[in-house]
Amino acid sequence: MSLTPRLSVLDLVPVRSGQSSAEAVASSVALAQAADRLGFTRYWFAEHHNMPSVASTTPPVLIAATAARTERIRVGSGGVMLPNHAPLVVAEQFAALEALAPGRIDLGIGRAPGSDPVITQLLRMSGPTSDVDRFPDHVADILGLLSPDGAMLRLTSGREYPIQATPAATAVPELWLLGSSDYSARLAAELGLPYVFANHFSGEGLEQALELYRSGYRPSERHPSPRTILTLNAVVADTAGEAEARALPQLRAMARLRLNRPMRPLETVEEAQAAPRDSDSDDVIARMRARWVIGGADAAASAVRTLAERHDIDEVMLAPVAGAHADEPADASPGRVRTLELLAERLSA
Repeated sequence: MSLTPRLSVLDLVPVRSGQSSAEAVASSVALAQAADRLGFTRYWFAEHHNMPSVASTTPPVLIAATAARTERIRVGSGGVMLPNHAPLVVAEQFAALEALAPGRIDLGIGRAPGSDPVITQLLRMSGPTSDVDRFPDHVADILGLLSPDGAMLRLTSGREYPIQATPAATAVPELWLLGSSDYSARLAAELGLPYVFANHFSGEGLEQALELYRSGYRPSERHPSPRTILTLNAVVADTAGEAEARALPQLRAMARLRLNRPMRPLETVEEAQAAPRDSDSDDVIARMRARWVIGGADAAASAVRTLAERHDIDEVMLAPVAGAHADEPADASPGRVRTLELLAERLSA
């Protein structure tokens, strides 16, 4: 099946009330299998830490498990937060993944920490990580380490020391740069890399970032022309009312995050509907709601198509954030699967 525009999935592995981590992961693997069956291009796992509602703490582990349970869809990170990791370790992990699933692995890299300041400090204290100020150098290092020829390290003695992510690489993961700022757009252009704009998280500055990326793009051997992905929160259901109901748990969770309130597992639809309202949350939800795609199949598909055409986007990466009803199985996410099914049905060429 061919989808127009091309569609992919970004997954944070949401954890709802009464659901274990094992059940949340099983639900996400099942969603990836649905995306594979429906013709989606790629399926990426985000990296977030110490959040009660998010189980995507280790993208490489989730990528390996998902690649083994799918057939043709590309699987990757959206993204690995590079300041939390040593570049050599990232290169070795994704080279190994490429060996496990040749031609199906993506390495999306981000510059943000993916957590709160306390956890960020813990990550920096507990192991070798990369200096955020040297982010461009470390991205270039990973590119070199992943290449079949490897990279050369110049020692203080002046001698050069060869380093390779794997001993005999025949293919490499596709590397994407993620961001929501001018910084990431300029760097992706300078390095000749594909670029992902994190519209699902912010949405501010989209037009300027894309213009900077495209106007400053330096063709590379692997990517002679710019390529873009736009992420998008989406909840699609058989009726607009059902979509609105399933969107509410995630909208309320994001409002808590923006208002710096204690985080908790995602509410069920029934819990979210029964919760008391407050004006601060309602204001935040209204602003976010305007940037999400929430509705029935025809309206949602039209909105996705219009967004891709307006910004000349090569691919739309959906974050299917539909919540669950209390009586739905804990190891499945029918609302998220239905979001993918309905959009694939309406956008199939």
